[in-house]
Amino acid sequence: MRFLIVEDHPLFREALEGALRMVAPAADIVQATSIDGALEQIAASTELDLILLDLSMPGTTGLSGIIRIRKAFPKIPVVIVSGHQDRQIVSGALSLGVSGYIPKSSSKQELAQSIGEVLRGSVCVPAAYRGRARPQRASGPAQDLLKRLHELTPQQLRVLEMLQRGLQNKQIAYELTISETTVKVHVSEILRKLNVLSRTKAIVEMSRIDFATLAAESPTAHRERAQPDPPARD
Repeated sequence: MRFLIVEDHPLFREALEGALRMVAPAADIVQATSIDGALEQIAASTELDLILLDLSMPGTTGLSGIIRIRKAFPKIPVVIVSGHQDRQIVSGALSLGVSGYIPKSSSKQELAQSIGEVLRGSVCVPAAYRGRARPQRASGPAQDLLKRLHELTPQQLRVLEMLQRGLQNKQIAYELTISETTVKVHVSEILRKLNVLSRTKAIVEMSRIDFATLAAESPTAHRERAQPDPPARD
């Protein structure tokens, strides 16, 4: 079996690798510390059986990391491993077709159990949602936005992320090694596909699926605040 860990914290990468070894001791495990690095690893790898993805990766906002990976490689199962457990965030991730959502507070044994469930074809969710109504896939305006985001090409998603970070066309062109004219074409297509009239409106739309906005809209927002991600317990 072959797995990819997408995580920027070394200690947690080690914990995830340990959990994977409990499930498949002889597995080939590759790692990436950014979404761009993950996409390069996936493109260069033989078939992957599973991707473990941290939502809070450098250079990404909200659910954009999932969107980019699912858009580029929709057939590879993705499991989110995150410190964010708010119902709206979990729902947003499920709406994008992930195969599981595992809290970072899980022990190594719990991580391994959840990964095993996914490899057997199940969809795993945080233990807090087991035995009661699971978080539903997003609906309404948020779901409509997610559908529109799926129409963007991988390069357009990268440009949109950079717009969110406040980069101007010249800076985006430099980072992506493309011309400013090409950036302008991408921006125009982004606005058309998102059905908005300006860059500012596109950024506002994207804020709907950012962590802060999702948490603020949740009825549990004032009770469940995401804590810093601790290493998994042995």
